[in-house]
Amino acid sequence: MTVPALRFQQVVKRYGAASVLRGVDLELQAGECFGLVGVNGAGKTSLIKCMLDFCALDGGSIDIFGQPHHQPATRAPLGFLPERFTPPYYLTGADFIRYLLSLQHLDYVPAAVDAMLAALDLDPAALRRTVRGYSKGMIQKLGLAACLLAHKRLYVLDEPMSGLDPKARALLKEQLRNRHRAGSTVFLTSHALADVDELCDRMAILHDGQIRFAGTPAACRAQFGATTLEQAFLACIA
Repeated sequence: MTVPALRFQQVVKRYGAASVLRGVDLELQAGECFGLVGVNGAGKTSLIKCMLDFCALDGGSIDIFGQPHHQPATRAPLGFLPERFTPPYYLTGADFIRYLLSLQHLDYVPAAVDAMLAALDLDPAALRRTVRGYSKGMIQKLGLAACLLAHKRLYVLDEPMSGLDPKARALLKEQLRNRHRAGSTVFLTSHALADVDELCDRMAILHDGQIRFAGTPAACRAQFGATTLEQAFLACIA
């Protein structure tokens, strides 16, 4: 039996008296593209922070490829891009990528870096500039490039389309499809339900700290009698 890439079992997270996650059960199969959606404050980022052991669980468990999430070695196959990605402003783009790769004992290969920048529509000349002069879109592309260059078994991307123009969004989607076809697992959050509908094998709707739906986008539309995923989402959280 194939070990799931991610398994959340009765995950509970509280901040003071506020319960942010209230018994979340969710399972991602290895090699699938999975989208997690919800309104602001639904608990999506908190769930990711718990998975990465950035904060302690108040209940339940999380496994990454069958191993407890709190063991550092368990996260080695995982590449992560946060929603609010802020690289050190004093580094050049090349320094940042080189640093991220070195942390993972990977070499900086100029040809591979240039190819990834081209794939995300980031001018290679930007690598010689410090990040303080980058636009929001350029910063996002830099983070995506550093993440994808590591060639991980599992990518966790929190709002990866944030700040990208239409061309860059289309190019990123193609990169994610390539990783998916190569067998990597992709776990992304998005407020753009059309992107989830287009990219994801399955999805889940997290609302008020609980999973309200998990299944394919087509099954979501069918369950709520909707013609679009947006309509199904509204019906689900109503």
